[in-house]
Amino acid sequence: MTRHNRRRRFALAWWWQLLLIVAPVLLISRWFGSAEAVAPMLAMPVFIVGVSAMFVSLRPFGVYKHALIATGKALDTPNEDAAWLSLAAARRKALLAASLPAWIAAIAVFTGLETVPLCLLTLSSVVVLYLYRLPSQLA
Repeated sequence: MTRHNRRRRFALAWWWQLLLIVAPVLLISRWFGSAEAVAPMLAMPVFIVGVSAMFVSLRPFGVYKHALIATGKALDTPNEDAAWLSLAAARRKALLAASLPAWIAAIAVFTGLETVPLCLLTLSSVVVLYLYRLPSQLA
């Protein structure tokens, strides 16, 4: 597989992950946002858990960063394929960790969490997700 094809697949996976981050919050808030809150006393604790979930992505980001550096060093060597596979595995785990705040926001709709905190949690996931785009140096 050529480097261009790998970059295209990485970009496509990034867009799919963005969709998986934003769609649950939008759909659940659209369908259930106006419904009676199941447990309104849990809204603030769930928001705090959502904000704290951003810190879950610190360790996977470090692993991803090291895999990214290793992939950059392995370009045009026999180890390039293994480096890309390692980068993809590290990125997959990191993308899941980056998605946690938005997925917690989707669950928080049922607690009656207001729109602004829902948007903040979703936006925090999108911002963290942006860190996992491939840099142009790997072109």
